[in-house]
Amino acid sequence: MSGGVGEEQDAPRRRAALRALLRRPLLTVESDPEDVVLVRRYQAELREWLSRETGWRLRVDAEAARLFKTAPTLEDGTHPARGKAGEPFGRRRYVVLCLALAVLERADAQTTLGRLAEEVLNAAAEPGLAFPFTLDSRAERADLVAVVRLLLGWGVLRRVSGDEESYLSATGDVLYDVRRVVLAALLTGTRGPSTVTAPGFEERLAELTDEPVPDTDELRNRALRRGLTRRLLEDPVVYYDDLDEAERAYLVSQRAAITRRIEEAAGLVAEVRAEGVAMVDPDDEMTDVRMPEQRTDGHVTLLVAEYLSGRDGAGQDGAGRDELVAFVGDAAVRHRSYWRKGVTEPGAAEELLSVALEKLAALRLVEVSPGRVRARPAIARFAVEEPTVREPRRTAT
Repeated sequence: MSGGVGEEQDAPRRRAALRALLRRPLLTVESDPEDVVLVRRYQAELREWLSRETGWRLRVDAEAARLFKTAPTLEDGTHPARGKAGEPFGRRRYVVLCLALAVLERADAQTTLGRLAEEVLNAAAEPGLAFPFTLDSRAERADLVAVVRLLLGWGVLRRVSGDEESYLSATGDVLYDVRRVVLAALLTGTRGPSTVTAPGFEERLAELTDEPVPDTDELRNRALRRGLTRRLLEDPVVYYDDLDEAERAYLVSQRAAITRRIEEAAGLVAEVRAEGVAMVDPDDEMTDVRMPEQRTDGHVTLLVAEYLSGRDGAGQDGAGRDELVAFVGDAAVRHRSYWRKGVTEPGAAEELLSVALEKLAALRLVEVSPGRVRARPAIARFAVEEPTVREPRRTAT
């Protein structure tokens, strides 16, 4: 087999391996055996590309493949962890998650849900934290179970026997294996948490993810290229207005080269508009938020997007939340025979709107502020235009 033919066969496989890592940065042999094999096969090429273009590290071992991605910004809260029913994690669940991970670092090779719960309670009661968490209510036990199920999905825990529902109903316990190799690969910060000395949360987070400031033009350009490539890979849309002056100038001048490298490596296609750039996945695999979607929530989201995209002045002053609630309420009356039950009940329109705005914000299609919603330029793709009727072409006689 010639080198050229081998390269033609390897290119789509390397691309599939990179897409798997971007879609799911922690791959385990139990949950993703084929993807791990693929990443392991092309790990040298993947590691070289990721290091050069993004600065992200890749670690591959016998049990897992871990891409140590770092968030492009620290202000984005639109992609939270979610529970079994799709509900977003709140502050309490995130604190319980951190406590559970700290406890599991010191745990034996096996543990039970009951033992984990006791140790989380002890950690929450330590004087330096004093976090109000008791497990006396079903809601608090459900928070712990949601955290455990997240860890099961990540591969940190492996269920040996039992079921979490029995723990919720206080009728049984669950036994788990603790997979230390996977647990040790979770942290993605550029420095160890124990070395962070800043007093406040925001300062500690910034210090945890801070990277050295380049001191030469070449290193500064490399940092700009890496940062922009990260954003193009991670964000649904990169708007020029969201970039600082140096980032904006570099993206404008190097846009074709950066997007071409991403297209070749990951199979994403650049959509370039006057306001910014989006890397679109033709196969619709590389996102945790899809639009349009079917069923009630998907239809509501599409209707709200159409409304905002066609509303005069929505891009500047936005639309009032009360106005949007009324719009969704009217839509619920019109479509109630197709939507799920209860959509016309009191308060249902507000709930439907909240779900729609959460999705639109995650896709960078709107900005939500107290009382108002402002459409962003990329929402124009969902505008409904009046059809153009063309006169039939007449043939000469």
